[in-house]
Amino acid sequence: MNIDGILSASYIVATVLFILALGGLSNQETARRGNWYGITGMAIALIATVLGVVTSNYEILMAALVVGGSIGLIAARRVQMTQMPELVAILHSLVGIAAVAVGFANFMDPGKHLAGVELTIHDIETYIGILIGAVTFSGSVIAFGKLSGRMSGKPLTLPARHWFNLGLLLAAIWFGYQFVLQSAAGGGMQPLIIMTAIALVFGIHMVMAIGGADMPVVVSMLNSYSGWAAAATGFMLGNDLLIVTGALVGSSGAILSYIMCRAMNRKFLAVIAGGFGTGGGTAAAAGDQEGEIVAIDAEETAALLADAKEVMIIPGYGMAVAQAQHIVHEITQTLRAKKINVRFGIHPVAGRMPGHMNVLLAEAKVPYDIVFEMDEINADFPDIDVSIIIGANDIVNPSALDEPDGPIGGMPVLECWNGKISIVLKRSMATGYAGVQNPLFFKENTRMLFGDAKDTLDAVFKSL
Repeated sequence: MNIDGILSASYIVATVLFILALGGLSNQETARRGNWYGITGMAIALIATVLGVVTSNYEILMAALVVGGSIGLIAARRVQMTQMPELVAILHSLVGIAAVAVGFANFMDPGKHLAGVELTIHDIETYIGILIGAVTFSGSVIAFGKLSGRMSGKPLTLPARHWFNLGLLLAAIWFGYQFVLQSAAGGGMQPLIIMTAIALVFGIHMVMAIGGADMPVVVSMLNSYSGWAAAATGFMLGNDLLIVTGALVGSSGAILSYIMCRAMNRKFLAVIAGGFGTGGGTAAAAGDQEGEIVAIDAEETAALLADAKEVMIIPGYGMAVAQAQHIVHEITQTLRAKKINVRFGIHPVAGRMPGHMNVLLAEAKVPYDIVFEMDEINADFPDIDVSIIIGANDIVNPSALDEPDGPIGGMPVLECWNGKISIVLKRSMATGYAGVQNPLFFKENTRMLFGDAKDTLDAVFKSL
């Protein structure tokens, strides 16, 4: 078998492993195996490419692999699980900038000898690859800033922002036409650079206009963009594996974005248009309150839990911020030892990225079989004795059902108020990322446990 045959066979094996990885990641019990499928597939793809495609400059390549691998290893070891959303965002930016770099290098390749239709097709592939890569890069950097708290989560709503976006799109199409024309005559660098600047501005403005409440959709959307950028790079380089892998990532990210939007009763275009969600929430004004709140302390909370038969724990971003997942696991173990049935209810957009709460609970070794999706357990709340809401706000807001025309109207939520009693853990009475007050806090069967979630849960655990 010649080297081309070995390369093709390796790429086929890697593709199969990537598909198996996606299948494994669709279920918590098989997620670890799915990760190993992906790691193995990438290792095969990398080795096959280095040995079968690269023909020179091995010293530079090895140096780049050592530097990149070292940065990835250090980042993976140092980054806390609570920082995973911003890590994912910044990794997407690397895919974007790689697509831009490859596109420019491919365009300036002196060994490229194409003409006619082949040159036109190749130029379009290059242009689209750089366009998607630049949008992905700048958008991911802004998402990283918002998720890490370096930037406000409040949406930037410029006057006539939709016309601005439309103008950027039309300009990108015009310069694409100019690029193809000038490239046929031996030029094209100027329109390519101008388009890259336009794409960078578009990526920045697009994510700046998206509020904190929509950030889970943004993460999955950027994941999709990075996949399509990789696929475009594959077309530029004539690399089948990059095309297939990019298509897998791009399509799965798009599907996930659709699922996230459906979970929030939002249209994808409405998310891109932005304007939903504020920068971390503000304290409720006196006029916004709908009644009196009833505070509770850790000892009373422990007593209610000890007397319960059915307990539902609903984690939110507050659990991630407080890094309270481990004490939550300790409390869960203690209650289950007392023959109390404890379950977890996970909203699809809880946290700052898809599956954020599942990742934290898995890290704390919470058993998979007691973690349920919203649709699986919403009907069970009338039988729940105590619901513990840990730093969640918008995903347990009754106004989503009671006020169809409100900011989160129609969004499916966890209906914990249908249970016997709800205990909400919060630092203050601040609103959630959607910036709307939560009537749950003022219901007769709701109790508020104020303070840092980890500290208050530590006190509850000691009382138990």
